[in-house]
Amino acid sequence: MTPRVIRNPRLTGGQARSGSWSDVLSSGSLLSMNRWLVRIVWLTVLVGAPCFLPGSVLAQKGAQNAAALITKGQNFFDEQRYDESTQTLSAALLRPDTSTLQKTTIFKLLAFNYILLNKKDEAEGAVRGLLVTDESFVLPTGESPRFREFFEETRTRWSDEGKPGLKGVSTEKQATNIKIRHTSPAQMSSSSAIALSGEVDDPAGAVTQLRLLFRQGSSDKFIATKVKYAMRKFTMEIPAASVRPPLVEYYIEALDENGLPIATRGDAESPLRIAVPASAGVFASPWFWVPVGVVVVAAIVIPIVILSTRTTTADVLVTVTE
Repeated sequence: MTPRVIRNPRLTGGQARSGSWSDVLSSGSLLSMNRWLVRIVWLTVLVGAPCFLPGSVLAQKGAQNAAALITKGQNFFDEQRYDESTQTLSAALLRPDTSTLQKTTIFKLLAFNYILLNKKDEAEGAVRGLLVTDESFVLPTGESPRFREFFEETRTRWSDEGKPGLKGVSTEKQATNIKIRHTSPAQMSSSSAIALSGEVDDPAGAVTQLRLLFRQGSSDKFIATKVKYAMRKFTMEIPAASVRPPLVEYYIEALDENGLPIATRGDAESPLRIAVPASAGVFASPWFWVPVGVVVVAAIVIPIVILSTRTTTADVLVTVTE
């Protein structure tokens, strides 16, 4: 009898490993490693995927209700930030949930802001809007004499003109049929002027002018500029000096003959946004990093899977009788 050693990959004695997926996954170390690999894959996707979304989607703010905007506009006014107060209150004025009482407050604060900004035409328009909303409104005796005098002078002129706005089609009803048609670009290069255009649906002809308000970033004060508007079409431009990373915010207001907003595309609280990526070469592009991340993960996963599924061999002593 001559003993022979036979290598049989299927026989491994008491320590045999079948090489099946169930055996591989039963290993605590492999399970732990698999979990980390899954996390790496998800991290790659979560970090890279947002880079492909338009700028308007990435930084979109939730719209605040009228009450919150009025409070914010009042706070800006108390802090003597009259431009910001005016912009916030204009947004509140056009919110669909704004009540008649809230509109009275908005028009009053708008008038105060415009008076202090020495914008008499806009201030008178705000007072007239207030009187159309509540003809009996009177400022309290403890209010600033400057405000009270302006309100009374405007009331007198408004009454002498036959109280326009109380009869016929009101501005509010006209505004419901106004729509500003404009498509915002998703992305622009830094230091490049942004040309914008669009059309206005205005069946009653209530819109007399448009106004563009823009800012670099999301914290600066909006800068107002006029818009070229004729035959229901408009063109405008955000200057190159304001187009810097990471984004530009803007909105468009349609104004009536009193200079008050009656329709808007975006507003101070929910502006339109254009992404302005920084120029950092190929290494700043998601088209570079996402594929690289996938390749790195694959390079780690594939060898581990191969090593984990390999069968082992064992030396088996077999006695052969000749």
